[in-house]
Amino acid sequence: MVRSATEPAVPTAAEIARLLLDAEAVRFGTFELASGRTSDVYIDVKRAWTDPERLAAIARALAARVDGEERLAGMELGAVPLVVAVALATARPYVVLRKAAKDHGTRAPFEGTIPPGGSVLLIEDVTTTAGSAARSVEIVRQAGGRVERALAVVDRGEGATERLASLGVRLEPLVTLAQLRGARA
Repeated sequence: MVRSATEPAVPTAAEIARLLLDAEAVRFGTFELASGRTSDVYIDVKRAWTDPERLAAIARALAARVDGEERLAGMELGAVPLVVAVALATARPYVVLRKAAKDHGTRAPFEGTIPPGGSVLLIEDVTTTAGSAARSVEIVRQAGGRVERALAVVDRGEGATERLASLGVRLEPLVTLAQLRGARA
């Protein structure tokens, strides 16, 4: 993709790390994570994506990594604004995956369409052990879609890469927890 001189540049990993730190999306202390583990760092990308300029920067970085995938997908709540912003930047349709199927109406596990055999790029806010990412892959595949790659804003480096690889999915984070720790100094 050729960019005009007026288009903002794609942020680097260091710039994404600084953006997250400046948004106070990375907090240090003692926290219990969704995985049940205790950590000295809590990463809440929502604190960054609620600001339009920060969301646009993260979306540019994610959109630059979209390849031949036909559509995007992300789990509610943390990935939804990211998926929508990347869809707008890349003109790709998207799917919102539910943590639990609705208990009324169609009881669908997602909103949007997944064509049989369609290539889907998964987008995550933060990956730790890939519990929700693995569930997302399962939902897409049960609907007949293919998932081979997942993008994450942050990977904590606690097994997500390996777990997704065991499902045939390559994880590509914009930044890692190690990079965030290094940028904090």
